[in-house]
Amino acid sequence: MSKILQGRSFYGWWIVVAAFLNLFFTTGIVYYGFPVFYPSLIDSLGFSRQQATAGIFFGFVVMAPLFGLLAGALIDRVGARAVILCGIAFVGLSLVFMGIIETPRQYYMLCITEVVGYVLAGPIPNQVLIANWFRTSRGRSMGYAYLGLGLGGAVSPILIHSLIENFGWRRAFEAIGVSILAVLFPVGIWITRSTPREMGLLPDGAASDEAAGDGIEVHPVPVRMAIRTSNFWLLLVGSTLTIGAIGTVTSHFILFLNDNGYSRGWASRALSILLVSSLAGRVTVGYVADRFTRKNVMALFYLVLALAISLLFIGHNSAAVYGFAVVFGFAMGADYMLIPLVAADCFGLTSLGKLLALIIMADSLGQTYGPVMAGHIFDIHHNYDLAWGIVTSGGILGAITTYFISTTRFRH
Repeated sequence: MSKILQGRSFYGWWIVVAAFLNLFFTTGIVYYGFPVFYPSLIDSLGFSRQQATAGIFFGFVVMAPLFGLLAGALIDRVGARAVILCGIAFVGLSLVFMGIIETPRQYYMLCITEVVGYVLAGPIPNQVLIANWFRTSRGRSMGYAYLGLGLGGAVSPILIHSLIENFGWRRAFEAIGVSILAVLFPVGIWITRSTPREMGLLPDGAASDEAAGDGIEVHPVPVRMAIRTSNFWLLLVGSTLTIGAIGTVTSHFILFLNDNGYSRGWASRALSILLVSSLAGRVTVGYVADRFTRKNVMALFYLVLALAISLLFIGHNSAAVYGFAVVFGFAMGADYMLIPLVAADCFGLTSLGKLLALIIMADSLGQTYGPVMAGHIFDIHHNYDLAWGIVTSGGILGAITTYFISTTRFRH
């Protein structure tokens, strides 16, 4: 086997750092920290729970499908770097202007803008970025990059709660937006490169094209052919059901705990425990995904995640809440990061951007519709029992669906 450059000598690890930071801010801080703002929006602006949780939902319904497809096409045409830089501007500026909102309409418009930025700078382009730079260690490198999402999510509840307590929710929004612009623009300009060939390199730092092909690859499958396969729909449906369950739980977790008598500070710490646990899950998933069949790893973690939700039925018990946070968080480590790995196993890299755009846009609709559904259920029944039952069932079905993916059809 030809020699492959290892460790820090390969520039691809700087790409992992860039993806780590992109996911830390655009997804970890913004998405997982956003629910911490809900009580302030409800108390300060008089929003209902459904209005507070519907903002991101409207963003995904109105703009995400269009911009998701556009992002996928642009990534395959002009590269992930340019797309990410555009997304950073949308995310950062939308959060800065979030500090001056007064009405639900303004809130929804900025949520739509933030979602456009999330689509352009979040999971889709960063997943393609890692897939382009790595083959033999794709799972491990994806796991390291997704630590940014988990770490951002872990610190965001406590960080944002502290910012709100000390400076108010408006200044907290503005501070996060400015930080995103100040950090991610330089990273995108000076570090990020879409493919190793831009720097005269090969995936994994291989010394030759032959060595670069040592990892198991598949014949590239055109988009039109891929979307006619059962694999595509199994991956789309399975991941959408599970990601929808994750979005529902994480969006309503703090409100649910407040309803059960826990303080906002205690609830923020519990959410941080959940997200810290996801860090261990991401490292474990990345390691396991390079050694076992990835779709089976995905199905197992999705099943554990779904079963953990049942602990919320006894959410008045603090031990059950802690147990849920640890188990659910660990299993959540497989959320988005295994999707591009399984997709690449099934369809290759040539059209990966477009295919991920289709799959992740469906996932994102599940991730945003679920919280709105749960908010509507709460407004009617004044508890979350029915919502937890629905997402538990959906998560189990998602795990079963994922298990039936075949990753051997297009291998050579």
